[in-house]
Amino acid sequence: MGAWELLLVGLVIALGLCGVLVPGVPGSWLVWAGVLWWALTSTGAVAWAVLVGATVVLLLSQVVRWVLPPRRLRESGATPRMAVYAGVGGVLGFVLLPVVGAVPGFMGGIYLGERLRLGRHGEAMAALRTAMRSGGSSVLAEFFACLLIAGAWLGAVLWG
Repeated sequence: MGAWELLLVGLVIALGLCGVLVPGVPGSWLVWAGVLWWALTSTGAVAWAVLVGATVVLLLSQVVRWVLPPRRLRESGATPRMAVYAGVGGVLGFVLLPVVGAVPGFMGGIYLGERLRLGRHGEAMAALRTAMRSGGSSVLAEFFACLLIAGAWLGAVLWG
């Protein structure tokens, strides 16, 4: 697979990560489709192992999402800006503190966005609790799974 094709696969995966944060967009399936495209055009067992792992992680995240409360983020007052802060925080946390940093990064992003918007610590914490109870935990589970898949793909591309 050439550099341009890898760049396009990476773009599809990045769009899928963004799509997880947007209601109604099948972001996790875009991430999986990007890995599928890469595995079908690559040679080697590593690509297929990443695809199988991505499939298992994606299916497990869907089960977790069904167990968690349904998404009612719009009703709780969640804004697109909050999703951007949460996504950037999750990615930064995932990179700075590999894998486990995504959870505090995601929640820290929501807190930071709400602190900037509302101005007070107590109100920002209340907004964070409301967002996580209103379906933010479901978004976090799906986003975390997609970050794991994207990280496995990137690791396989760079070191495989």
